[in-house]
Amino acid sequence: MKINFAMWKTALSTLVKMDSKQEWDQLDIISKWLIATRSGVTIVTIYACMIAGILAYRDLNFAFFPWLIVTLGLFVAHGTNNLLNDYTDFSRGIDADNYFRTQYGAHPLVQNFWTKKQQLTWFATSGVIASLCGVYALFYTNFSPIIIGLIVFGAVVLLFYTWPLKYMALGELAIFLIWGPIMVSAVYLVLARGWIDNIWQIALAGVPFGLSVVSINLGKHIDKSDDDRKKHVSTLPVLIGEKAARYLNMLVLLLIYIVIIYLVFITRYFSPVILIVFLAGKRWLYAFGALSKPRPTEPPKEWQGWPTWFSGFSFYHNRLFGDLFLIGLLLDTFLRIFLPNFWPLA
Repeated sequence: MKINFAMWKTALSTLVKMDSKQEWDQLDIISKWLIATRSGVTIVTIYACMIAGILAYRDLNFAFFPWLIVTLGLFVAHGTNNLLNDYTDFSRGIDADNYFRTQYGAHPLVQNFWTKKQQLTWFATSGVIASLCGVYALFYTNFSPIIIGLIVFGAVVLLFYTWPLKYMALGELAIFLIWGPIMVSAVYLVLARGWIDNIWQIALAGVPFGLSVVSINLGKHIDKSDDDRKKHVSTLPVLIGEKAARYLNMLVLLLIYIVIIYLVFITRYFSPVILIVFLAGKRWLYAFGALSKPRPTEPPKEWQGWPTWFSGFSFYHNRLFGDLFLIGLLLDTFLRIFLPNFWPLA
């Protein structure tokens, strides 16, 4: 079977739609895994790990191989969660009748690309890989109690996000915490081999990216709130209504930049070069403007991402913001190392 590197690149940059089982069967194993786990979105895990790695490098706590193993483990764990998510929703009858999930990307179970048994096999294999990376982190940190606690917490969320957390309007909060302060500080702690005094500052540094990630999730849950309401899936937008959820997501987008400003001018944890993220302002305005109005009943002619709407704008913003955030962190690290007195901490 020929390895399709072009598909790897595509699957890591967008959600792949596929209707032909013949085309699916011709894909290599990695391509299938990347598509089935929606790696176009799960790549946010790699971004969070890169943020942690750069911060650790700035503080002279970075080690490449441990960072690589932990990043691989978390990326695979995120994919494992999505495999379980699809399996659970399919088994509960949620992903049926042209449900929202089946419209924006390939769903191997719904489309009969593979069986439930095969889905569980992929889930178990991914879970073993992620677990082995977690075991490595435990040995690397000499079984630090806090690392043990973080791994247990991550495992609980992985297993129970789809049900019952998502059904209790807690999924959005979990997304923000994990892909923001928790993941960034957890990866940093592994690299530092245990607790450090400024961990709360590092956790706060992860908040802007976590907010940008949850803006996608919240947007998606608004997009599919009508379907979820019919199927009794109580996401936050279902609970509080579309209008309140739209305003909440606008607040989330606003807080991203407020926290950045706080970290630059109040705590001075970041130097002003991080303000390069404001170059994502145009995309931010697009997302903010879309959220200021109800979701259209039909997609505009030029819109290619339907049925995603709010989530599409948030995803568009997240990609540029994430890239600029990493660039800003690299520049900030350069200044902290070579010009330590340029922007001293408060």
